[in-house]
Amino acid sequence: MAQKAEIRSTIPSRLQLVLRNYWGMSLVFIGLMLLFRLAEIHLVFQNHVLDFPKKEVLFWGLMEDLEWFLYLLGLLFIVHLLISLLSAKIARILLLLEFTLLMLIHLALVFYFMKTLLPLGKDLFAYNADDLLLTISSSGQLNALNLILGISFAAVAMVSFHFGAKKINLSLTSYFILTGILFSGLLIVTLIENEQTLEANETRRNIELNKSRFLTEEAFDQVMYGGEFYFDFYLRGTNDDLMITKEYTNDEYPFLHKNEYPDVLSPFFDSLTQAPDLVFIFVESLGRAYSGKDAYLGSFTPFLDSLEQHSLVWTNALSSTGRTFGLQPGVFGGLPFGEKGFLELYKEYPYHQSLLSVLRDNGYESRYFIGSDGNFDHVADFINYQKPVQFEDEKTFFPEYTKTPSTTGFSWGYPDKDLFLNGLRKLPESTTKPQVRIFQTQTSHDPYIVPEKEYYQEKLRNHLSEKLNLSSAKITEYLAYESIYMTILYADDAIRLFFEEYKKRPEYANTIFIITGDHRLPEVPMASRIDRFHVPLLVFSPLLERRDYFKGIVSHYEITPSILAFLENQGFLNLPEEVIWQGQVLDTARTFQSFIAMPLMRNKNQLMDYIHGEFFLSDGQVFTISDGLNIDPVDDNALFNRLNGEFEEFKNKNSYMVQTRKLLPPPLVAGK
Repeated sequence: MAQKAEIRSTIPSRLQLVLRNYWGMSLVFIGLMLLFRLAEIHLVFQNHVLDFPKKEVLFWGLMEDLEWFLYLLGLLFIVHLLISLLSAKIARILLLLEFTLLMLIHLALVFYFMKTLLPLGKDLFAYNADDLLLTISSSGQLNALNLILGISFAAVAMVSFHFGAKKINLSLTSYFILTGILFSGLLIVTLIENEQTLEANETRRNIELNKSRFLTEEAFDQVMYGGEFYFDFYLRGTNDDLMITKEYTNDEYPFLHKNEYPDVLSPFFDSLTQAPDLVFIFVESLGRAYSGKDAYLGSFTPFLDSLEQHSLVWTNALSSTGRTFGLQPGVFGGLPFGEKGFLELYKEYPYHQSLLSVLRDNGYESRYFIGSDGNFDHVADFINYQKPVQFEDEKTFFPEYTKTPSTTGFSWGYPDKDLFLNGLRKLPESTTKPQVRIFQTQTSHDPYIVPEKEYYQEKLRNHLSEKLNLSSAKITEYLAYESIYMTILYADDAIRLFFEEYKKRPEYANTIFIITGDHRLPEVPMASRIDRFHVPLLVFSPLLERRDYFKGIVSHYEITPSILAFLENQGFLNLPEEVIWQGQVLDTARTFQSFIAMPLMRNKNQLMDYIHGEFFLSDGQVFTISDGLNIDPVDDNALFNRLNGEFEEFKNKNSYMVQTRKLLPPPLVAGK
């Protein structure tokens, strides 16, 4: 009996040791995380110009943290208790390492967010190791100082957790109370439905998010549901209120429809006597927020602004993705995204056509010029699939050109002025066939380094004070993003240089220029959830009979169908009877309206946005869109269900395409 009593007497002390280890470290973890939250908000507001006060995001940020603490600590409690049954010492060591690793990861996520104003999520899993290394290297974050700081922080964190386990010594009753509060709170947040706040400002919502929780939920979703799957689908009646009523022809190829697109561009052109050349200029990170008429941050593209006066301009234009990976498939074909963007299907592209391939079949030659590595994002794979006669990237520049300067030893490639000059030198002096020429810039990209730094520093200050007429206080706010705005001014100067040189070429008089951005840059705070997709779109040509501004919502998807219908109507093309373009045609209404329906992909792996007409579905919330692509929340369950059903329909068709590779019937299947 005495032996049994002795065994029973050790249980409370052993249990108290287990709970002391757990709660000692957990309380230190909670304290450090709260300090991180305060530091994060302080640093974000210190480094960015935001139009809402700290206190408005602090409360909801702390609520986000509280929920994360409950879920995380509840899980760790169970794991710690189970391991403690085997060895309390091993459980204590593992818990210390777990908390230290969690703190390091959270620190890295906070630093990433402070730089990009975007939380890291599923896009982490969309890039291969080489692309991730390139991105990290270019940012300058992978350096000896940061490694030393990281190691030092890990050491301090481990000492703090060890101190907590040793010195925070409460009664067994207190530990039971803390444990009861933990699991009661966890039960409450699990059972009570968390209704999302209708918030149009994405930056504000991103600040409130707990970055570790966001990545964990995104990672879980990717692991559990990231594989491609599809259900039976049917073609919903989404055509009735759009520009084009598409007649779908084959359920086995759900994107296939008859090629019946009207010509909306001919009324703005003189009669063409020969097939025109087409020149596309894709400007990295060129957002409508800081370029063009009525740019709400003020325009930093004076040359493009002057070119607008002689162009067709769409003020409410959208890119298809929030990053560059969707640029080529969106502009040249309105192609579906696949799981991580259409370019990621490069190992086995589904048979498809694009603007480039259709023009090639009608006698055009295409030439592509990019200042960076064409292998990044598999741009070269996609363009080469279209069989261009020329593809030039950083590996083929003339030796007298120098890559963009770098503080880390890594450079994305050649600056924009050199891109244009090198490309113009590599063009043939004369051609016998009509041309498609594409130039893709890269200077206005993180880490935002320009040649002639001193010149552009002075030019930026002059632009802020003399062109934008800003007060000294406002100028100080803008200079928080000095390097970014300098690259936009530089890109604009590069385009000016390009046009000065291109005017000297004989083919200039018969050329149509299409200029757009791939997406809006995220580092300058965005006004709304749709702001990242809002880009300039203008068509300039000596062949234009008149210029105009249009307010109808359009996207990159509308470019290919509109150009092909225009060239066919002018008598220069024979087009296929069936096509797979997801777009409509460019809306030439002078008043605001929207007759398009399309998904929008924020980042690779993040397909969370859908637009139909004047309604925008974003991350489970519905908004109305007004002129300038301003959005306001709408609480309408019927509308949400309709939009969500259409969005899910697209996702099913998209997944079906990835699994079956059935996008467009190959020529043999089509009986050609």
